[in-house]
Amino acid sequence: MISKPTPIRSGNYKTNNQSSQGNNGARRRLRIWMLFMVLFLGWAIYTFIMQSIHLAEKKDELAQHQIQKQKADAAFAQSQSEVKRLEDPEYIGQVARKQYGMYLPGETPIWATDATDSK
Repeated sequence: MISKPTPIRSGNYKTNNQSSQGNNGARRRLRIWMLFMVLFLGWAIYTFIMQSIHLAEKKDELAQHQIQKQKADAAFAQSQSEVKRLEDPEYIGQVARKQYGMYLPGETPIWATDATDSK
């Protein structure tokens, strides 16, 4: 008769007690890895939210600065036009007459009065 084959036992063979310990180690490593991933994702989400808030604040600040720049550009353009007008001798004469009461020699000023003043 033919005898039954006997299993060959190698050094990698684990008993029931040893296999449960190996499984516990794998679970522990999985838990540590999951904890690390949760912490990392929490940090990443927090950083993203804080950067989004900071970016929104900077956009508002930029909008305010652009408004200030537009106002400054308008004031500069007005100043430039005033400088060009002050280079004109006729305009200077008008300003001198209106604001300072200065007239050219031989020029007679005429002031208009209301009709109610003459009665």
